[in-house]
Amino acid sequence: MTKKDMVKVISDEIGMTQLKTKEIVQKTFDAIVRTLVETGRIELRNFGVFEVKERAPRKARNPRTGDKVFVPKKFVVTFKPGKEMEERVRILKGEQEAAAAAASNGVANLDHAGPADMVPSAGSSSPSDSN
Repeated sequence: MTKKDMVKVISDEIGMTQLKTKEIVQKTFDAIVRTLVETGRIELRNFGVFEVKERAPRKARNPRTGDKVFVPKKFVVTFKPGKEMEERVRILKGEQEAAAAAASNGVANLDHAGPADMVPSAGSSSPSDSN
């Protein structure tokens, strides 16, 4: 999803123009960046925590030439999702894995599958039959 997509969804949900919604979304992002620059941390309840961390200088190797190179210290932004976000993503991931497993077994939807749906039909072939 892009920022433009996000603006469209939000403006449709709240009944505000896309122009005004875009301004609000941009100001929100600007405030997050400004806070990170000024304080190094911003905590958004039920969403997560953005934090600026320092990466130490280190020696590395150029993968193309194999030469040793020095990488100076740098600051990076990290994100740790909140409990609510982690739980919602975990549930979503579980649903996707169940759907993928069902699809590979020839079952369209496990929520509505009965015992007859678990047995392959007479005309179907399994991956082991292809040899």
